[in-house]
Amino acid sequence: MSLFKTILNTIPRPILIKASYLARPIIAWWLKGDNFTDPIDGKSFKKFLPYGYGTQRENALSPSTLSLERHRLMWLFLQRESIFFSSDKRLKVLHIAPEQCFLDLFRKQQNLEYTTSDLESPIADVKADICDLPFENNSFDVVFCNHVLEHISDDTKAMQELYRVMKVGGFGIFQIPQDLSRETTFEDDSITEPKERAKIFGQYDHVRVYGRDYFDKLRSIGFTVDEIDYTKKIAPEKLERFALMKGEILPVCYKN
Repeated sequence: MSLFKTILNTIPRPILIKASYLARPIIAWWLKGDNFTDPIDGKSFKKFLPYGYGTQRENALSPSTLSLERHRLMWLFLQRESIFFSSDKRLKVLHIAPEQCFLDLFRKQQNLEYTTSDLESPIADVKADICDLPFENNSFDVVFCNHVLEHISDDTKAMQELYRVMKVGGFGIFQIPQDLSRETTFEDDSITEPKERAKIFGQYDHVRVYGRDYFDKLRSIGFTVDEIDYTKKIAPEKLERFALMKGEILPVCYKN
């Protein structure tokens, strides 16, 4: 087992988050080069770090921002295809389980009123359960909730809460690990042993594997969902330089 894989599987996530702030500048200096570029901060490296709780993906984790493939794809979409960074109107944003690669940058955006929330994360503003959010109906113009729902037993309730707090006319991005070869989502509450969960669900703290029906479940809650393969709009050489995952789908959700 590689060092990074051992760390991911043995150290609790809140401790990892705190430790990463110390390790990040050292690793970024060590890997400085010109083979891969993180589009979030524009810095280049000879390689990115491997990442994965099970099978490790090479060149997945940016040394500078700690972004993964999905983060870099979302950043490019927000930058090129949305009003997120350019809106004249001040946008109220809710970010569930905020990712470090976005946190400081989003906080500095003058056009955003940025709120973060999580039950355990040490970097979240509001400690809250996604199934019982402490916000009024129709509060936020933008809601992000990425790689969270696969951890939540009652994902229907969580989706309903995301819908409730989003303003009419608002949008959100709700990424999840997804097996697109699977028509229907698989879950089994009887599987509780961490190693068995990791083997079946891909990670020890996941409770399901989402299939292609994920988008329809979001629609059943009330969202209008665009299934966007944004990698098709990015030149092949940029896909490689930004270390993106070809064919990854962005679920962009709207409340009409």
